[in-house]
Amino acid sequence: MYKLAPSLLAADFGIIKEQLAKLDEAKVPYLHLDIMDGVFVPNLSFGLAVVESIRKYTKMVFDVHLMIIEPERYVEQFAKAGTDIFCFHIEATKDAKATVDKIKKYGMKAAIAVKPATPISEIKDLLGELDMVLVMTVEPGFGGQKFMEDQMEKVKELVKLREENNYKYDIEVDGGVNPETIKTCFASGANVIVAGSAVLGAKDISARVEEFAQIAKEYNI
Repeated sequence: MYKLAPSLLAADFGIIKEQLAKLDEAKVPYLHLDIMDGVFVPNLSFGLAVVESIRKYTKMVFDVHLMIIEPERYVEQFAKAGTDIFCFHIEATKDAKATVDKIKKYGMKAAIAVKPATPISEIKDLLGELDMVLVMTVEPGFGGQKFMEDQMEKVKELVKLREENNYKYDIEVDGGVNPETIKTCFASGANVIVAGSAVLGAKDISARVEEFAQIAKEYNI
């Protein structure tokens, strides 16, 4: 099932409440929140305080992507702040299985993000326990990068593994998504789409949300 997850990084924080209201009015299901520590990736974004403060303004599912070292340290805090999906990078933790178990213990869905240089084989043993896999189509850490189409091979591989093993995870794509590249994502089998400026930077947010939904229908996603 298709789900759109606009990226909070692309929001205008001066009018964040208004933009969240527009997403809610457009019936957007997910909000993607990128947490960066300046260590795992060379950039800083926002943290727990922002997640907690905006939680009261929307009922969208909070899809939190942690680009931080030792994400297991913050599982409980992000759960209490209102996180619904906790996504981390396998390179950032010494024990990914324990991290997944901890995420589920605190009532959140567990997801793992795959950087462009990371093969699916690195997370293969965990696929049966994941609720979602995030395939990065740009290098994590910065917005506005060009879509890396070669990463669609990972999406196709994940589709194949899911079918062969009767797994249940969603396949999410993040990076450089626009009205053209989203077609490639759908054609490859992705069903959760992260989009930053393509949605929150659009002149008419609702119109862009509807445009993406119509494209999804064309691909039976």
